[in-house]
Amino acid sequence: MRVPRWVLVPVLLLLVAVACRKSSDNTNQPGQASNNIGRVSLLSAMEPTEAQALQTTIDADINKGAKYVATLEANADFEEQVKIRVEGGNPPDIAFYPQPGSVIEQAKAGKAVALEDLGLTASDLEKTYGAYLMGLVEYQGKHYGIPTNVNLKSMIWYPKDDFDKKGYQVPTTWDELLALSDQIQKDGGTPWCVGFESGGATGWPATDWMEDIMLDTAGVDTYDKWVTHAIPFNDPSVKHAAELFGDIMFHPGWVLGGAAQTPAIAFGDAPLPMFKEPPGCWMHRQANFINAFFPSTAKAGVDYSFFPFPKIDQQNTLIGGEYGVVFRNAPEVSDFLKKFAGTKVQCDQGGNVATSRISPNATVTPDCYANPILGQASDTVTKALQAGTARFDASDAMPSAVGSGSFWTGMVKYMQGGPSSLDGVLSDIEKSWPAS
Repeated sequence: MRVPRWVLVPVLLLLVAVACRKSSDNTNQPGQASNNIGRVSLLSAMEPTEAQALQTTIDADINKGAKYVATLEANADFEEQVKIRVEGGNPPDIAFYPQPGSVIEQAKAGKAVALEDLGLTASDLEKTYGAYLMGLVEYQGKHYGIPTNVNLKSMIWYPKDDFDKKGYQVPTTWDELLALSDQIQKDGGTPWCVGFESGGATGWPATDWMEDIMLDTAGVDTYDKWVTHAIPFNDPSVKHAAELFGDIMFHPGWVLGGAAQTPAIAFGDAPLPMFKEPPGCWMHRQANFINAFFPSTAKAGVDYSFFPFPKIDQQNTLIGGEYGVVFRNAPEVSDFLKKFAGTKVQCDQGGNVATSRISPNATVTPDCYANPILGQASDTVTKALQAGTARFDASDAMPSAVGSGSFWTGMVKYMQGGPSSLDGVLSDIEKSWPAS
């Protein structure tokens, strides 16, 4: 509705034009951009509710007042979709990879933009995030992902009020954990609630079980060799970890619905029976972000709490997280990534129970978090990283053909095939390891 300046316009028509333009301008909602400002596209593996909550933080802390609008897309088939988009020449501006192994693959392929090429320095990155986390995404002297959140995975959740009423004691060793499971069953309860379904990523929660056990039985050095294929996937140490995992999963009556049904139970729904009266199950092993799926009325420290994954032969800490990986080197993309990884956004995302995200940024303190449990989890991760006892999720650090491929599907086959399927499952995963 543009009119040349030399045309005499009636006042009424001019007012209509102004009103029309204002109406058009006002149609831009948070997360959308008008035609005259930039856009930053973000792709993640988050659940939709988590992405919506995080988008709210992005809108308030970054998009408001910026010359661009960043929009976050959650995709349950992230691992597949990000490959299709990158290989098809239509990548997101930034992808939030849960797998540092895949980040290295993108660096090798020349697709990802190095953080140093965005103006960041290795010394500053290591000062903020630590050498271990940055080392996972280093290729030929440059870094290709910035940690945007980190998860404490070595956690077992339980319904605290009911647990205390029963007089159950928090186990500190594997044997005590098995004894508690046995006691719960004798009392007429089901010890474990478990779910491994996650769309195209179904099976990943089962790999977490394996990794926690492997880390505590084989130790960090052998764990590192497993991740890098310095030992085969069917090494005796790996088989031993899988067998201990099976001791819980295949024990009659210990897992709600049985092991074979776990790949059909959504991981976010799995802990919900724990909040029934009486509890439909009593323990749930999952990372800190799972409390975003708990009932909104459940109170941390009252209705639920957690204890560390019990010591087996030793006690180490399993972590996971996401790395922001850039595929378009532009000022607005660089600006977004730096702000998103900064203290304010990182603190605000931790303060929302709907995201329940722990920050890897050393400047973010425990008082940023939505509840004391998340603050405690943050402190545990920080101390474990400093002590060198923390290790990243193995499946996420392995090549994607294994880590987000045969390992995930292999654990599903194990759950459905039972103990007798283990040797074949481990051998098949070993055969799938890329030749280079």
